[in-house]
Amino acid sequence: MKITSAEFVLGVTNLRQLPKDSCREVAFLGRSNVGKSSLINKLCNRKSLARKSAEPGKTRELNYYLVNNQYYFVDLPGYGYAKVPEQIRSSWGKLVEQYLKGRKQLALVLQLVDARHEATELDLMMVGWLEYYEVPFVVVLTKADKVPRSKMSSHLSEARAAFHAFAGCRDIIAFSSVTGDGKSEILRAMAQFLDDPI
Repeated sequence: MKITSAEFVLGVTNLRQLPKDSCREVAFLGRSNVGKSSLINKLCNRKSLARKSAEPGKTRELNYYLVNNQYYFVDLPGYGYAKVPEQIRSSWGKLVEQYLKGRKQLALVLQLVDARHEATELDLMMVGWLEYYEVPFVVVLTKADKVPRSKMSSHLSEARAAFHAFAGCRDIIAFSSVTGDGKSEILRAMAQFLDDPI
């Protein structure tokens, strides 16, 4: 799978605003500051397509990017940022859950987890949602360049122990937006789901 074009098309704060076409979608899900924007930019070979914020928790909508004029990357609001008021956190959670529950065009979710740390209770809760709504997902261990190579295999083993119990887990891939390691594996994983007609 080769990405030749990508552009931001809209930010969605209400499900009524979702695109009405039938293009398949890959959603990016993870804690605030886990590297969703960096992953999208690296996959699309663009430095600032998805805007990275210095303030975690700033993304409060579903950001849609049209890729190859064929499908969408959907950057979901990050979760788990303590300084965001509870009312806003709750509304984000409802928006994301409704999207995961009812979006027929959703082909795959990339669940991002910081490679330096064990999966959190929130990470496992999110994949529990995916499992419940029967959404296939790939776990992407971000910031892999910050983990010594000698320790990466044990980090991968820990992630497999945490996530392979979920039937919807299709793969676990270590990724670095700095070196590009893992990019080709992620593109291959996505291609399997995007090439199928709805």
